[in-house]
Amino acid sequence: MRPAGVVRKVDQLGRIVLPKSLRKRYKMNEGDPVEILVAGDQILLERYRPKCVFCGEMNGVTEYREKHICEGCMGEMAQIRA
Repeated sequence: MRPAGVVRKVDQLGRIVLPKSLRKRYKMNEGDPVEILVAGDQILLERYRPKCVFCGEMNGVTEYREKHICEGCMGEMAQIRA
């Protein structure tokens, strides 16, 4: 990961503003969910992508009863019920 060389201050409510150039580069729009990750002493921001609650897969994920489940795990659950 290469530093972007941008410095922003945290406001009284703990907010920071992402520069327009970064939002545009990473296709982040107003209202998009952002995931906050901590790795050691670093704070990482990522565009949120839902992951399967069972296996962590990010492709083919659908929401069922407010949980995200991938096609593979749904297929396995269908076999259990059969």
